[in-house]
Amino acid sequence: MKIGPYEIFTVQTGYVSLDGGAMFGVVPKVLWNKTNPADELNRIQLALRTLVINGNDRLILIDAGVGSKMNEKLQKIYNVDHQEHELEQGLAEKGITFDQVTDVIITHLHFDHVGGATIEENGVLKPTFPNAKYYVQGEQWYWANHPSEKDRASYMPENFKPIEEAGQLVELDGPKELFPGIEVLVMYGHTHGMQLPKISDGQSTLLYCADLIPTASHIPLPWIMAYDNNPLITLEEKKRLLPKAAEENWILVFEHDPFRPAGTVVQTKKGYALGDEIFL
Repeated sequence: MKIGPYEIFTVQTGYVSLDGGAMFGVVPKVLWNKTNPADELNRIQLALRTLVINGNDRLILIDAGVGSKMNEKLQKIYNVDHQEHELEQGLAEKGITFDQVTDVIITHLHFDHVGGATIEENGVLKPTFPNAKYYVQGEQWYWANHPSEKDRASYMPENFKPIEEAGQLVELDGPKELFPGIEVLVMYGHTHGMQLPKISDGQSTLLYCADLIPTASHIPLPWIMAYDNNPLITLEEKKRLLPKAAEENWILVFEHDPFRPAGTVVQTKKGYALGDEIFL
């Protein structure tokens, strides 16, 4: 699709599987299992969907999937699956090479969002995109380097420290417009300083939801992950964003939904729900 000067499309980079109960918090399994069926280990499949924004002399990637550096034990725990989709392959199918990427907007530094941002070659870790600047909220950078006991396992330094060491890290200080028509909104429910890219030309608006609304099933207000550090803040953030998204017909991109890449939101008598499904 096109918004302003930008061509926008998604790239699927693989799958992971996480515990369904953790992904849906207080929502009973009898409800979430209808839309996101669990395997024998109670895990649900999650997509690793990046967004590419091409135009105005920029080639921008939002998040980078889980990457290929994870050891065998962790790959098994998280059921990492690159059989059909992988970052380099997915970009290549769109005619994009790693060195063409000019900017990488990282929503937050959990392994399933930033793992593909660095690679290992001949035992050396380095940024995957050699000519790109990597944008991270400074608050999130600090949190990743000083994580709590609750989310420490989600931050793996090999996924982000090489970016700083290469001099390609840009720390942002709060919400701002990064490029014409592209701004980042800052959230605190899931983790401190998660940023959601929003692209708008005044007529059409697209929001990359990251882990605020990781799947279309998470649109209803109480459907909040147990992984969130501050679930009541997540609730308030959803209450703030969803009315505007419904009223202005925003397109929401679901980073982790294995079935529905994007869609609009409608308000019903029972609350907010998925409107039209959109395939980018």
